[in-house]
Amino acid sequence: MNRNTLKEFTKNLLKKKTPDEILETAEKSELKRTLNAFDLIMLGIGAVIGSGIFTIVGVAMVGEQANSGAGPAVIISMFIAMFASLFSILCYSEFTSMVPAAGTTYTYTYATMGEFLAWIVGWVLMLEYVIGNVTMASSWTGYFMELIKGFSHILPNWLVNPPIWLINDYKTALTVCANSGLDPAVEIPKIFGIIPFCINLPAILLLLIITILLVQGIKESTRAATILVFIKLAVIFLFIFAGAFYVQPENWTPFAPNGFKGILSGAFLIFFAYVGVDAVSSAAEETKNPQKNLPIGLLGTLIACTIIYIATALVLSGMVATKNINTLAPIAAAMNSIGLNKVGGIIAAGALAGITSVILVFQLGAARILYAMARDGFFPNSFQKIHKKHNTPYVVTWAAGILVIVGAIFMDLNISAELCNFGTFANFMVICIAVMILRKTDPNRKRPFKVPFVPLFPILGIILCGGIMVHGFMTLGISAILFPLWVVIGAVIYFAYGYKKHREIEAQAQTPANLE
Repeated sequence: MNRNTLKEFTKNLLKKKTPDEILETAEKSELKRTLNAFDLIMLGIGAVIGSGIFTIVGVAMVGEQANSGAGPAVIISMFIAMFASLFSILCYSEFTSMVPAAGTTYTYTYATMGEFLAWIVGWVLMLEYVIGNVTMASSWTGYFMELIKGFSHILPNWLVNPPIWLINDYKTALTVCANSGLDPAVEIPKIFGIIPFCINLPAILLLLIITILLVQGIKESTRAATILVFIKLAVIFLFIFAGAFYVQPENWTPFAPNGFKGILSGAFLIFFAYVGVDAVSSAAEETKNPQKNLPIGLLGTLIACTIIYIATALVLSGMVATKNINTLAPIAAAMNSIGLNKVGGIIAAGALAGITSVILVFQLGAARILYAMARDGFFPNSFQKIHKKHNTPYVVTWAAGILVIVGAIFMDLNISAELCNFGTFANFMVICIAVMILRKTDPNRKRPFKVPFVPLFPILGIILCGGIMVHGFMTLGISAILFPLWVVIGAVIYFAYGYKKHREIEAQAQTPANLE
């Protein structure tokens, strides 16, 4: 590679799209602007109030093998996660009100740091949404199977007690066998007598249904999410108000059994819930009056969800001693522990609604990011296709759905949740950096919403997210290795395909026929 070629190569890596170019592309989009501030908040609550509150709250309190639990001090973990999110969400609000286009952090990175870093950020966003949805789908199956067991007197036994290999990934199936004293060689079939075969069939069917719904239209999907949000909020408020009468203050001691290390570990796990906030900005190109409604949707989501999380954690930790918390279904189990079994059953049904809404919003976000990257010429042209009747990017919606289905077959639940967290921290730090860069490079651009105290607030967002992320790298095992590996794989795909594809698109745009 000679000097001129190297110079041109480096120039392309750092090539940016100006905010005006991004807006011009968004204005030509066939996506319909139909969402208002209320719709966005419903999408946000739909994404944030899910398995985080129905499952991960319990894990954050008790801890897992690699982490010490926060105990009742999980409310401090929540405050840390909230503040780490707050500074980043303020930055999201500035960017989305100024450049309301699909693609979230990918688009904003393209405008401030150039093509290569934008690709890497988009690739990490795909990890965040697609792998995060693997976690959600696996959690959904667990709650679904618990729920239908309550109808064992009505439903056939093959539905209430299906084979282990039909409702779990392979690693989870091994754990179930070990806990139940079963022989995996007998319970898990093998293909060609060699390869163990497990498939989470309920999760796959759910993902297919949600993908079909998303193809039907953004407004239809939002209506479904809103209904699910009201169901799960009713269930959560039922738990908070009923459980408050059974709180025993002695359960709040020791308050932080594992000290600050446990609180930080809790913050890392709880941060999984705030992945969904990014999904609100992914709908920027389908929002009416985005300069006003997007900041309201983002900040409204954060405030509402944090209040609900803290209230739930206070009641849960007061009802049940930390050592006795059920990490699989902590809220439902807490109600069962005080004899309110019917309420526990209602909560299990609400958890299904909650997790379903998260999967729906995550699928929406993944499709919109793929669509934005395809529109920039990094994926096949077919990924840009819009459904003639429903005005939705149906090809990328199906592509995102298939990716999650494949992940649900092969991925481990806990590892996918941790990988999703690493992706979220990375993207939250990038948006803070992007705001500071654009304040320097384009200070006179109209900003309907402005982050106060720049650069202090973005720097605080970087420090908080970075600190919790580093803690995760120091305490976690395989996921701390897989995340950098994912980034490397993304870089390889960019240089092997994305870079060349994008250059071809640029060359076509410069042909005389296209210039006329």
